[in-house]
Amino acid sequence: MPMTKRRITILTGLFILLAVGLSGCTTFDSFKEAFIDDKGASTDTINIGVYEPMVGADKEAALPEIQGIKLAHKLHPRLAGKKVNLIYADNNSDIDAAETAISTLITKDPAVILGSYGNLYSLMAGEYIEKARIPAIAMTNTNPLVTRNNDYYFRICYIDATQGRLLANYLDSIDVESVGVLLPKEDDAAMAMATAFTNAFEEITGKNDATGFYEEYTTGQLDFTEQLTILKDSEVDHVLLPGDNPDSISIINQAAEMGLDVTFLGNMSWGEEDFRKGLAKGVDPGHLAFVQFFATDGDDEPYVVSEARQNFLDAYYKEYGSDQDPDEAVALGYDAYMMALDAIEKATAGQDKIADGTTICNLLLDDGYQFEGASGTIQFNKSGDPKKTAYISTWAGNTVKAIYTIEADQQ
Repeated sequence: MPMTKRRITILTGLFILLAVGLSGCTTFDSFKEAFIDDKGASTDTINIGVYEPMVGADKEAALPEIQGIKLAHKLHPRLAGKKVNLIYADNNSDIDAAETAISTLITKDPAVILGSYGNLYSLMAGEYIEKARIPAIAMTNTNPLVTRNNDYYFRICYIDATQGRLLANYLDSIDVESVGVLLPKEDDAAMAMATAFTNAFEEITGKNDATGFYEEYTTGQLDFTEQLTILKDSEVDHVLLPGDNPDSISIINQAAEMGLDVTFLGNMSWGEEDFRKGLAKGVDPGHLAFVQFFATDGDDEPYVVSEARQNFLDAYYKEYGSDQDPDEAVALGYDAYMMALDAIEKATAGQDKIADGTTICNLLLDDGYQFEGASGTIQFNKSGDPKKTAYISTWAGNTVKAIYTIEADQQ
C-alpha cells in the first residue's frame, strides 16, 4: 500500500476508534464539533464562568440565578461569530469546596465570571478573582464587602442599606410622616438596613423624631404580642422589618390576627415564592411593600414594559410555561449574562482578540456605560455597586406587582 494511503487509512481508523470510544459520553455531533469543526477553539470560543452552588444546602436558592443564565445563553449562544461556552464551577454550598471551585474555574480562562449565590462564597472568591483580573458579576449578594475594595467584582442588586433608603424614598412619595422599625437583636445586616432607612426618612421629612416606634426581638421568637401591642399604641402605620424571612412572616401573620392596620416594609427576599406561601390567608397584600429589582407587572405610572423585559418574559414563558411568573433572581441572572456579552463586545471592538479583564472592568466602571436589561437600566458606581431601576412591590395573587418605580437617576 502506498505510504500516503496508508497514513490516511490509519488516521481514519483512529478517528473511528475515538468516536466509538466517546459514544458512551457524547454524541457524534458534539464529537464532530469538538474535533472536526472547531478549529482553533481558543480563538473561536468565549468562556463565561458560572460559579454557583449546584448541590448542597444552597442548591435550590441558587437555581433561579442559574436558570436566568441558561435562558440568556440559549437565546444568545454566540457573540461576534464566536461560540459562547458556559464553564460551570460548583462550590457545593461549602466554603472549602468553593475555594477549589473558583481556583479551578480561573484556570479555564473565563472572560467574565457570574455568581455566586450566597455572600460567603463570593467573599471567599474575591481574592482569587482580583488576583486573576477577571471581572465577576454577582446577582443577589447584598453584603457590601463583596465589592468593597475589589475593582473586579460587581453586583446588580442593592446592598441592605441601600434598600432601606429606597423604602424611605417610597414613603416620601405617599406622604407618610412617621415610621417604625421592628428588628432582631445583634443582627448587623438588619441594623444596617434599619439605620439607613431611619436616617433617610428623617432627612427627607426634616424631622428628628420621625421614627415613632423602634423595638427589638430575639431571632426565632414565636410570640410577638408584646412588640405588636406597643406598635398598636404608637399609632405608627408603616413599619420596617429588616430581619430574616421566618421572623418577618410570623410578625406579619400575628399582626393580621390582631387586626393591626399596618403596612410592613421589607427587602428583596419578600418577593420569593416561599415568603408568599408562608403568609396567612388573613394578610392583606396591600399591607406589604418590599424592594424588588424586577416585576412582571405594575400599576404605577412610571412602570414601563421595555423591549428587553418583554423579550425576557417571552423567552421565560416559552421555556418554563406561563403558569408561574419568573423569580426576580431569574431576571438578574439573565441580565448578568447579557451584560457580560455586552461588555465583552464593546471592550473588544476593533481588536482581533477578546479584551482582557482589566479592559472589560474599566468599561463597566465608566460613567458613560449603561445597560438596558430585563430588570431595568443598570450602571455601576466606582465601587462596582449598581445605580439601577428599582421597584417597590407587593404580591397580587401569585404575581409580584410594582407599586412604585425608582429610576437610577432618581436615587
